[in-house]
Amino acid sequence: MGRGACLDFRFTSVNTAAADVFVTPKLFDRIVQSQQNLIAIETAHADDVIAQFRLLAMRTGQSVYYWQVDAGITSLRERDVRVPGSKRVTEALRYILQSMQFGVYLFTDYDEHLRAPNIGLLRQIARSRSSNGRKVVFVGERVTMPEGLDVLTDRIEHTPEIAGKPRLRDGRWVT
Repeated sequence: MGRGACLDFRFTSVNTAAADVFVTPKLFDRIVQSQQNLIAIETAHADDVIAQFRLLAMRTGQSVYYWQVDAGITSLRERDVRVPGSKRVTEALRYILQSMQFGVYLFTDYDEHLRAPNIGLLRQIARSRSSNGRKVVFVGERVTMPEGLDVLTDRIEHTPEIAGKPRLRDGRWVT
């Protein structure tokens, strides 16, 4: 690297109490290859899971998006890329339903939004059998889907392994 070159490092804070990596390419493949278009990830560490999805998107270039009330749908790979007119959940779900491109769309803080007309849009997304593979992923501690959508939802549970202090057993360090 030449003299005077400047590197721009952006660190994403991952503060997992369990110190495990949950969002891996293997998990991403499981989501993408799921028969269901609605996925529920149940975790007590939703912020960490979103941060890990951001790292995965930046490292692999995958199309992962995150919906937030104040910003709408934003790309986790490129923070400046936002979908205009997607701040309301109804608008975001319509965009996902009409999108012709592959994408994994993450939602947190969605409980109050799981009502009509959003339930109807989620049902349409769940039953869609297009080849472009749009997945809607709800991340939270207890993901409770409205009646009728639960059977259309693939569930993934995140139970972090808490590593104990290493100790010496038979001349080897074990946890």
